Amino acid sequence: MSIGASDVRAWIGDFAAAVAEHRVELVRLDTAIGDGDHGTNMDRGMKAAVEKLEATEGEDVGALLKGVGMTLVSKVGGAAGPLYGTLFLQMGTAAAGRTELDLDGWADALEAGVKGVQARGKAEPEDKTMVDALLPAVDALRAAAAAGADLGDALRRSADAAEDGMRATTPLEARRGRASYLGPRSVGHQDPGATSSALLLRAAAERFG
Repeated sequence: MSIGASDVRAWIGDFAAAVAEHRVELVRLDTAIGDGDHGTNMDRGMKAAVEKLEATEGEDVGALLKGVGMTLVSKVGGAAGPLYGTLFLQMGTAAAGRTELDLDGWADALEAGVKGVQARGKAEPEDKTMVDALLPAVDALRAAAAAGADLGDALRRSADAAEDGMRATTPLEARRGRASYLGPRSVGHQDPGATSSALLLRAAAERFG
């Protein structure tokens, strides 16, 4: 099994729907330790990304992912726009010219995206950011591929790892982003960026799994 252009369009649509469904939760999480706009901004950005893909022809997976990234950079405010934009732009660069991605190709693209996020946001594991969900997801993909798992199984393991990472942000003290200004008061709150990142990877698992 592989992931083609139509699959990417469907996945982005699924993620947009998940963000809309969880918008209030994301706002609540971000209100506790941030500006309170993560759910609203991501909802607006993903709706725009879906419109962008509907207007984009062709089968180049990389071009589609880059289109999503550029839309999020231009449409999403706060930290989420540049970070999610970078994630998709770097995924697109890694997948440039490809009409389909197998498990290794998907893992390569996601890893490139996560490295871009880390470079942009200077976040390390346990800084209480989206990286805490994304890095375990990449590691799980690589481990699943090495164990001979098929794409669907690997994506499910990846989504599970992201959700574990998301939950593990709750007891952490934020060291990056707006939440870091709160210091110890950021402890006890789940990170909104890690939450939306887990939704992204669960959408992939459910679409391709």
